[in-house]
Amino acid sequence: MVKKENNPVRIFALGGLGEIGKNMYVVEVGPEIFVIDAGLKLPEDELLGIDAVIPDITYLQENVSRIKGIFLTHGHEDHIGSLAYVLRRIRVPIYGTKLTIGLVANLLEESGLKYGNLLKEIHADTVLEFEYASVSFFRTTHSIPDSVGIVVHTSHGAVVHTGDFKLDQTPADGVRFDFFKMSRLGKEGVLCLLSDSTNAEIPGTTGSESSVGEELCDCIRTAEGRVIVATFASNIHRIQQVFDAAVLTDRKVAIIGNSMKRVIEISMELGYIDIPEKLMIPISEIEKWNDQRVLILTTGVQGEPLEALARMAGKSHKQTSIKPDDTVIIAASTIPGHEKLVSTTIDLLFRTGANVIYGQRKINVSGHASQEELKMMISVMNPMFFIPIQGEYKMQRAHAKIAESTGMDSDQIFLMENGDVFEFKNDQARIAGKIPAGNVLIDGLGIGDVGNIVLRDRRLLSQDGILIVVVTLSKEKNQIISGPEIISRGFVYVRESEELFDKSNEIVQQIIMKCMKDRTIDWSTLKTSIRESLSHFLFEKTKRRPMILPIIMEI
Repeated sequence: MVKKENNPVRIFALGGLGEIGKNMYVVEVGPEIFVIDAGLKLPEDELLGIDAVIPDITYLQENVSRIKGIFLTHGHEDHIGSLAYVLRRIRVPIYGTKLTIGLVANLLEESGLKYGNLLKEIHADTVLEFEYASVSFFRTTHSIPDSVGIVVHTSHGAVVHTGDFKLDQTPADGVRFDFFKMSRLGKEGVLCLLSDSTNAEIPGTTGSESSVGEELCDCIRTAEGRVIVATFASNIHRIQQVFDAAVLTDRKVAIIGNSMKRVIEISMELGYIDIPEKLMIPISEIEKWNDQRVLILTTGVQGEPLEALARMAGKSHKQTSIKPDDTVIIAASTIPGHEKLVSTTIDLLFRTGANVIYGQRKINVSGHASQEELKMMISVMNPMFFIPIQGEYKMQRAHAKIAESTGMDSDQIFLMENGDVFEFKNDQARIAGKIPAGNVLIDGLGIGDVGNIVLRDRRLLSQDGILIVVVTLSKEKNQIISGPEIISRGFVYVRESEELFDKSNEIVQQIIMKCMKDRTIDWSTLKTSIRESLSHFLFEKTKRRPMILPIIMEI
């Protein structure tokens, strides 16, 4: 397979190390670049108003002529979600399995992006030949069909990226993990294994997808009123199980969430979901059916399962709300970092009087391998070097300990951060510097135009509010024409703080009159003086620091 020998191999992540989501990994073989996945992650609480976070692809833009393609492991948003932004900057081929490419095509069409012939469909037995390396694939099992591991074959051995996986012996769709290929790769020689660390802290093995169906059906069968099931839009196995349970319990299914509808339509069209005719009804028709005949399948923005539930519980959802006799089933794992949101939503659901099933019964299993499966992956692959990927640092660290327990030495294991470059050259492995790898924030239509300064301002506004000082001056007459007028939002209640605002007015007037008297009216200096004097006075009186915005107008 490999055509040219003794080329250095470099491996680094632009996203996915020390975090959940935003997965993007790069393998360089000589002058050729192979990119694996292009995901996004949901914003954490401190990223006020941000819609999504994607990798910084500056390095790829600067080396676009060397890129042979982006190779996708599966169709979850944390692995394909940034493609609509990435392809606006680098036009390179995208390789993925049938379902993955179908989901990517829909994502790009929704973004108004013309992708032409860039999307290339592959399958588990595809081998792609390039000048300095070749790329092959092997079937994996996960919570979405058509998942694959990716292998970059080099003259030094294979670089294996597992993608998201678990060793499911009884997968819901009957498509099993390709143990034969794994074993063959291990025998042929694996230079470096990059393996999913998400569940590295969890002992034992992860439950099979097929084990959920019966429990889910039992929960739905015993429900007295409507059933509302929340799950990730891209968890196709779980969605199929919900439809199967609806058939067995004689319920009609209504869908809430555009992302869920799109995934179901694509999966049906490509043959990955089987739904009987007339099983689905529009959400607008649920009131025409008895509650015992209704099942609502819901998800939220970007496929996150709880966003719509929170609005339904708070009676702010435009299509329906939670009723006291409803049964709410949360068939989704908690995204690390979003535990508070989950807890708050569940509490809100209980307050409505609904029966909430979320952790007590086996209505969901993880799509990621636990410790025993991770040990098996390392043992079968028998890599020369190992890089734990995809997870917070504590998960990567736990995965490194697992590798040591299989017999690997600590100097064979590389705990890396985004941007760290693993290099194998002249039969030596080392960390060879760092390349740019940060966060690009998506806010509405803006890509990367919100940075630390904007976030700092948003944080200040959320903490202490804003004070706007408006003054109109005449330089010619050297006098105040109108104002100062002070407008407050989110700082104090104006009607109960008249004395505070009167004194603030006096301070602003005194500063302006002094500048006019000295004939030194420089707008920048004047604004700074107003800001500093008011800030000092207001902190002394209230122990708060609102954002102060002076607006000076001249006529």
